[in-house]
Amino acid sequence: MQQALHSVIGPAGPEKADLTGRTALITGGAEGIGEEVAKFFALYGAKVILVNRKEDQGDEAIQRITEECKKAGKEAKVEWVGCDLGNLKQVKEVFTGLRDKLDRLDLLVCSAGINSNQFGLDADGIDRHFGVNALGHYYVINLLYPLLRKTSSLPNVPRGSVRIVFESSEMHRFAPGSEDSKERGRGVHFGSEEEITEGGKELGPVELYGRTKLAMILYAKALRDKVIKPNNDDVYVLAVHPGTVNTKMQEQWEAAYPGLLGTFAKTLMYATGRSPEQGAFSALYAALSDDIVKNDWNGWYFSDPAQPGKETAQGQDKNLATALWELSERMVTKRLGQDALEKWA
Repeated sequence: MQQALHSVIGPAGPEKADLTGRTALITGGAEGIGEEVAKFFALYGAKVILVNRKEDQGDEAIQRITEECKKAGKEAKVEWVGCDLGNLKQVKEVFTGLRDKLDRLDLLVCSAGINSNQFGLDADGIDRHFGVNALGHYYVINLLYPLLRKTSSLPNVPRGSVRIVFESSEMHRFAPGSEDSKERGRGVHFGSEEEITEGGKELGPVELYGRTKLAMILYAKALRDKVIKPNNDDVYVLAVHPGTVNTKMQEQWEAAYPGLLGTFAKTLMYATGRSPEQGAFSALYAALSDDIVKNDWNGWYFSDPAQPGKETAQGQDKNLATALWELSERMVTKRLGQDALEKWA
């Protein structure tokens, strides 16, 4: 379990860059790790768009980020957009609108999510963990990818600087079928929607969460192999582990495991966790470091800044990545029609 927590000390400091004139979008950007990533992007000069469900959280985050920029003698360029990633129709409306409105998008950080918690359904009748943490982000990327591709070909855009970052987790090791999961016999196949939702009813909070963090790692590999490489796009996609971080998401342990176990788990996480600022460092490294391009680390998973992770066998399974990719496509088109997805080519 401690390997999955991977939390106590944390990295030394944040990756730095001049982001003047560039645009970044962070899902889950109005609190926790996402807000810290947004803060650094704003301090570095980027135009920053925060996406989450609650407007009051967006307003408060903008105020905090603006104050931090003022302290540093900088002007914050931050705005908030509301969206529930567990509602595919809303995702389409919001992110199609953003794509049409923005003239560029350099950085996309997928940080929104539900922590280990009880099974439930999202607005589309899908296991809410999978709908928000995984499928919603798949569709966000699909809708924004034409803009990311366009940005990568603009004049004076540095090679390899357009990037997508998934906030995954070492908790992917607890996806059903992995070596650390109690559900080893069940396995993950990403073969059908029934497996995701009906099968999800049989999984515990940690397995539900772990399955989505595995999906994020697989999405990065599938996007690289099925879209970026075949189209020769100058876009990098990575997945990272932020460490165990002291954010409000740790409160969900009490809902996941009512009683003493949940209280103990929450207390343990807070006792061993990193600060939210430290939790942002892995995403900042993946989004900004020159190492990514120099080493051609496209599609890689990092367990800390500059530390390529050793994902599970499931996390390296290209057939599993393909199954997830095709299932995601079916689930979106089932609800929104055959023309719901943007063409990847």
